Amino acid sequence: MAPLSGLSGLSGHSGLSGSSGLSGSSGARGVPGPSPRWARPPVPRLPRLAPAYVAGVQLGAYAVGRLLAPAVRERVLRHCSTNVDNLRGRRWHTLATSALVVEQPMELPYALLLLAVLGYAEYAHGAWWAAGAFTYGHVGATLLVYGVLRAARAGARTRSAIDVGTSYGFNAVTGALATTLPRGPVRTGAYAALFALGARPLLRGGAHRPGFTDLGHLLALTLGVGFGPGRRRALGHRSSQ
Repeated sequence: MAPLSGLSGLSGHSGLSGSSGLSGSSGARGVPGPSPRWARPPVPRLPRLAPAYVAGVQLGAYAVGRLLAPAVRERVLRHCSTNVDNLRGRRWHTLATSALVVEQPMELPYALLLLAVLGYAEYAHGAWWAAGAFTYGHVGATLLVYGVLRAARAGARTRSAIDVGTSYGFNAVTGALATTLPRGPVRTGAYAALFALGARPLLRGGAHRPGFTDLGHLLALTLGVGFGPGRRRALGHRSSQ
């Protein structure tokens, strides 16, 4: 900036900004100057966090399944789980580790869907927004389910169950993305479809018996829907200051 402002031909009294220059009283007003040579069109930001996360979880699942003995693998998964016993024992690190491992390698359709949802969220709204929605839904739903199981005095098998995976975060990001759809029938229809799918396992009768993770999925979806407008209000307030 300093070299440019020091050139008398550009910024001096007799230059472009002088009375006889382009911006002077006798010149042509509003004529844009030449574009800087170094100006380039903005490069679209490609998601990096989402592919790294999905690939890391998938590769970790393959490694744990093939390199560890079954008994050791089960101990590792239980150590990473956000079950009642771990949270009651204040093993708060499981709130993070439970989102980094899965019991089995993810099936390809789900892995691709997870990558698409997280990748689009990162591409459209940024890595912090996507990570925030994921973390908010994962941690929030986990703690709410933990409170329900403690209040219901769940049995020993449920209290020590393996509870890991990406699904809480996935549901939360999906719900947050639904809030960014255009107002009106499109957004309302998306809400109806998502909540119908989320509530279906809890309402289905017959031989299917809903588990606590089914409740967690619905809670994560709800938290994600609440995250979207709350985050937009926070950003709007910050930008207005």
